[in-house]
Amino acid sequence: MDSAAADGPHHGPGPAANPLGHGPVLLLTGARLADGRVVDVRISGDRIQAVGTVGSLGPLPALPGAPTVTTGARIDLKGYLLLPAPAEAHAHYDAAFSAALPAPPPDTQTDLTRRVTEAALTSLGYGATAQRTHVRIGDVHGLRPLEAVLTARQALRGLADLQAVAMPRLLTGRAGADGRAQLREALKLGATAAGGCPELDPDPSGYVELLLEAAREADCPVDLHTSAADGAQLARLAGALAPLRPRVTLGPCGALPRGASTVLATSGVRVVCLPQNGGCTGLEGRPSGLRPGLLRELAAARVPLAAGSGALRDPSNPVGRADPLACAYLLAASGELTPEAAYDAVANQARAALGLAPVRVDAGFPAELLAVRGDSLAGALSGGHSRLVVHSGRVVSRTSAVREFADTVALALPRQSGSAEG
Repeated sequence: MDSAAADGPHHGPGPAANPLGHGPVLLLTGARLADGRVVDVRISGDRIQAVGTVGSLGPLPALPGAPTVTTGARIDLKGYLLLPAPAEAHAHYDAAFSAALPAPPPDTQTDLTRRVTEAALTSLGYGATAQRTHVRIGDVHGLRPLEAVLTARQALRGLADLQAVAMPRLLTGRAGADGRAQLREALKLGATAAGGCPELDPDPSGYVELLLEAAREADCPVDLHTSAADGAQLARLAGALAPLRPRVTLGPCGALPRGASTVLATSGVRVVCLPQNGGCTGLEGRPSGLRPGLLRELAAARVPLAAGSGALRDPSNPVGRADPLACAYLLAASGELTPEAAYDAVANQARAALGLAPVRVDAGFPAELLAVRGDSLAGALSGGHSRLVVHSGRVVSRTSAVREFADTVALALPRQSGSAEG
């Protein structure tokens, strides 16, 4: 049996042979950037300290009265593409992995917390160092799903940033009294944003008014579900949300009527689409996918467009994945976005939807990075399996793929090295 070599990055000698435990300085060498340059990147703390030609960067210079900083790790990224880390802009971790659970599913707090944590780590392994999950609250759920997310968020501190959107089903009338109380309590407990689906409430306009009131009290953003199938209703929704812009996100908007993208463009809201199947557990009904031409129309109207997974093996998509690169692949494979625009939708546009600063592989920017096997962005989207993830200047996850072929193959075997895909 001929075997391709495991293609994990190579690590230099020194006190930090394990990159998952390196010191205050991290040197990434020989990485290719999306513009084709091959560079070394030096990271100090949670920031990129310098980017230079290969071999030009050494240890940090000594500060007055302090010794030169030399502890850390040197990681050889030859054959890897170095990118701003992606973010997960729209997930439902409280429902993750539930498609395969027995009916009725186990509903203990321990099970909820385990599934949320596993979902977040799965997404992190694919590269998402910042993540936002929508969480059901109220009714029979109470605040238990949110408490599970907050527990997981604490456990994941230092590995990934996890945000929670509190999502009551009803807010208006007598039936919505519980939802109103639970929403305010959720925001006090630490939910990052207020959300939900106005279309599921008997009074969608009233739902939005009550949600905005709670969001203003808590000084938090709003992240709402809508199919956007009704253009007139969308216009009313966008108008009602105007006082809180630009801290407003809508998604997945998969049924947006033709021509209605101008409503979103003038409203100042961000859109998070879900290219896996256009839907998620936050909407009722069977997902119908993204309308053909939708992405091109949103891009032409200059609507800020991010993308998320929406589902990780839950009832809305039993085969859902939490891989931002797979998400970007679907956006590009549709032919409606370039690979660069598709990756931006899951990277800096997704970070903007989460209220986070942009990332560039340049000095002074946050050290939130993804190294993925490949020699170009298109190649990485089509087959980049081996990955190294940097969060807050620290390597937090590493995936090394190994490819093997039978020894009866006469031609030279492709190996996971150089520019070969992983």
